[in-house]
Amino acid sequence: MALTIMFVLMFAFFLIGVPIGVCLLLPIFVLIAMNGITTPAFIASIMYTGVATYTMIALPFFILAGSLMNAGGLSKRLVAIADSLIGRVTGNLGMVAILACMFFGAVSGSAPATVAAIGGIMLPEMVRAGYNKYYAVALITVAGSLGVIVPPSFPMVVYGVAMNVSIGDLFVAGIGPAILVGVLLMAVNYVYCKKHHIVGTKKFSARAVAHSLKDGWPALLMPVIILGGIYGGIFTVTEASVVACVYGVVIGMLYYRELKIPALFKELMSTSTFVGGMLLTLAPASALGQIFAYMGVTRAITKFFTSNFDSKIVVMLLVFLILFIAGMFVQTTPMIVILGPILLNVLEPYGIDAIQFGIIMVLALSIAFCTPPVATNLFVTSSMTGIPLDKIVKPMVPFLIALFAAFFAVAFIPGIIYLPMHLLGG
Repeated sequence: MALTIMFVLMFAFFLIGVPIGVCLLLPIFVLIAMNGITTPAFIASIMYTGVATYTMIALPFFILAGSLMNAGGLSKRLVAIADSLIGRVTGNLGMVAILACMFFGAVSGSAPATVAAIGGIMLPEMVRAGYNKYYAVALITVAGSLGVIVPPSFPMVVYGVAMNVSIGDLFVAGIGPAILVGVLLMAVNYVYCKKHHIVGTKKFSARAVAHSLKDGWPALLMPVIILGGIYGGIFTVTEASVVACVYGVVIGMLYYRELKIPALFKELMSTSTFVGGMLLTLAPASALGQIFAYMGVTRAITKFFTSNFDSKIVVMLLVFLILFIAGMFVQTTPMIVILGPILLNVLEPYGIDAIQFGIIMVLALSIAFCTPPVATNLFVTSSMTGIPLDKIVKPMVPFLIALFAAFFAVAFIPGIIYLPMHLLGG
């Protein structure tokens, strides 16, 4: 009864617009008052230990690094590199947008930041080239999800901290799925542009590629430094995040000379605000996970799945539906902290380990960035263009199907994840 009341209160608080951290925290204390399963002091201790970890320091620094890269002029150079590599092919600007989202995702780790940075550059160009404006916005909205699929990724850091999994391994494991998602999105764009006879005008030029690489090589070097340093044992994930920030400042201020002191302080302030809100969500989510463990919720859910379903396909479909539906209403951080341990216990009997499930979870939640009502990418593109949400959702469907296909490919073909790890000696 107490557990039911806790869930009802959470849902009620959510509906009236209470911040998600408060939605989680207040019902926990109501549960304690009714059930007496633990004490408020213990909950406070769990909340503190849930966020006060050395690895957690990496999160704000990776977020800041992405902001510095964008303010320092790296995003437009990544677009220029992508443009030079694509050339005159069917749907070239759509391909450029997807490839640019992959490149920028490798320096930002954030889906909304990727949408804002690449969308601001590519959307006007795509509309001028004859793309339907609703289709162009839909493409950018979904392709922006590559910001959390391409390592280094903000949800991967949260998952690694919450589940005590190597973040470096998660980063390397995300390389194959990121490439797969990019290829599938490009395939959807190719079919659309083939049908509507949209072909690029600029021929591929080795000279143009060389020029764009000469100007943009510092942007491409950053993910190489991060992943190479982590997997080569040069520095930890936390140290890598600080290196990324220092690199962003040096390149933006001294090499490109586009990052100014006022912009630097602005990015520091905005990152601090974001991280403060994120910690207010993450701490209660950690406490809620412990409450579920104490009350046997995790064991009960695992027993339900293993007792009623023998098919891995059915279980994976149910897990996807849980993540998809929950992701429509709840932000990424509490989703990972609360549902991560529960669903991992469900999937382990079917041969899925913590690394594979981490990537599966990130792929499922990447779709949630595009599906209302909590659709961060969708709100970013809508606010940028003034296009109503309902006009964007329908053209997104083929791209969302591509993400769904990638989810199941990663679930049933683990080599997509583990091949890069094996090649790097992991």
